[in-house]
Amino acid sequence: MTVPPAPVRFDQAQQLAMDFAREAAGQGADVLVVRDILGRLSLALDDREPGASLSAETVAYWRTRMAEKLGSYAMQNPVILASELFVADQVFDSPRILPAPIPASEPGQGRIRLLNNTVVGEDWAHVMPLQSDEPASRSTRTALYGFKGGVGRSTATYMLAQHLADQDLCVLVVDLDLESPGSGPLLLSGKQLPEYGLIDYLVEAAVGNAENLDLVARASQVTTVGNGELWVAPAAGRGPTDGPYTYIDKLNRVYADTPSAGAPGFAERLEAAVTACEEAVQRRSRRPDAVLLDSRAGIHDIAAVTISRLADLTLLFGSDNGQTWAGYRNLFTAWNASGQATAIRERLRMVAAMVPDTRRVEYLEAFREHAWECFSVLYDDQTAEDPTGFNPAPEDIAAPHAPIPILFSMELVGLDGASARGWSNQTLVRAAYGEFLDTASRLIVEGS
Repeated sequence: MTVPPAPVRFDQAQQLAMDFAREAAGQGADVLVVRDILGRLSLALDDREPGASLSAETVAYWRTRMAEKLGSYAMQNPVILASELFVADQVFDSPRILPAPIPASEPGQGRIRLLNNTVVGEDWAHVMPLQSDEPASRSTRTALYGFKGGVGRSTATYMLAQHLADQDLCVLVVDLDLESPGSGPLLLSGKQLPEYGLIDYLVEAAVGNAENLDLVARASQVTTVGNGELWVAPAAGRGPTDGPYTYIDKLNRVYADTPSAGAPGFAERLEAAVTACEEAVQRRSRRPDAVLLDSRAGIHDIAAVTISRLADLTLLFGSDNGQTWAGYRNLFTAWNASGQATAIRERLRMVAAMVPDTRRVEYLEAFREHAWECFSVLYDDQTAEDPTGFNPAPEDIAAPHAPIPILFSMELVGLDGASARGWSNQTLVRAAYGEFLDTASRLIVEGS
C-alpha cells in the first residue's frame, strides 16, 4: 500500500514558493510572492521588462509544479503575469509590499518581494522611518509595551510621566490600551475626564466626523513640581451628559478598516488620533515635549501601529521567563523575515520589570543574556569581510537588549492609585523606579 505524502503546512508553503521565486528571478523577471488571508500563495511575474525571458512553456510548467508542491496552499492560478493583468501597477507598486526577504544574488536576476495579506497585525511588517524633523519642532514619542500583561507597564507610565513633568517638561500620556485602560484611570479621576476618549476619535474618524472632540485633560491624580505639565488622553471619556456612553459598541467597531474608497484605515486613524491629542494640548497650553504611548500588550494591531509607525523609542517590558522570550523571539523573527530589522532595532530598549531586590545582580545577568540571545535575530552577523555591522556585545550597557531595571515593591501590590494619593512619592517606590526613571528620561530627552 502506497503511503500518501505528508500535506504541506503553512510554514513549509512559503519556503516552497520562495524556491520557485528564485527560479523565476533567475530568468530576469521581478517576482512578487503574494499570500492571501488564508495563507495561499501565488507568484506575480513582471514580464514587461525586456530582460525577462519567460516562455509560455516555462510559465505553464511552474503553474503545474507549484500546484503539485504547495497543495492546499497554492492559489487557483499560482503564476500570474503582469501582461495578463488589467492594471498591473496596482499590484507591483502596492505600498503594502515588503522589502525583499531574498535579495537577488547574481547580476541580471530579478527582485523578489512579498505581499502578505493578513486580517490583523499587518503593521508589524511596515516600520516607518524616523521623522527627519529637528527635535525642537516636534514632540518625542515613546511607546511602553509588554508582550505579556501584568508587568507594571501602566504604573511605569505614571511614574515616568510624573518624573518628566518634574523636569519642567510638558508631557502627554496617551492610553492606547482600549481593551483594558491602564494609565488613564491612574492619572485622571472620573470627574476630570474629557468628554471623549481615543475610542471616540477612532470611530468618528472612520466616518469623517472627528473634528472638535474634547480629548485631553490635565492629570488630576498626580502632583508635579516646577513648571512642568502633565496631560492625559484617556481611552474612554466621561461621555455626553444627555445620553449613554456606549464604550463596548465602539470597541466592537474600532479596528475595522472602512470599505469606502479613500477612507482612512485603522493605522491612519490611530496616528491621526495621537496627533489630534498633541494638537489639543498645544492649543490649550504648549506643544508637548514628550508623548508617552501606553500600548496594548500582546501581538495586537494597536501595538503594531504604535511601535512600527508612531514611536521614536519603544521600551519593551518583560520578566525573565520563557513566555517573555518566546513572545519577543517570534516578534523579532517576523521583523527580520520582513526586512525590518535594521529599521527597528535601535529604536528598542528592554525594561526588566519587577526585579527581585534580594538577587538583583544574578537576575539581571540572566535577563541580559536571554535578551541578547533574543535580540541576536535583529543584529548583524559580523564577518571578517564586514566587521562594521551592528552587533553589540552582551555586556554593552547601552545596547537595545541591555535591561533597565524596575525593582519589585510590595507597596505597589494591590494598589488603588485613584484613592492612594501620594503613593508615587513613597521612599521605597522611588527607590524601585530610580534607575528606570533616570535612564528612560535620558533616552527620551537626550536620545542616548
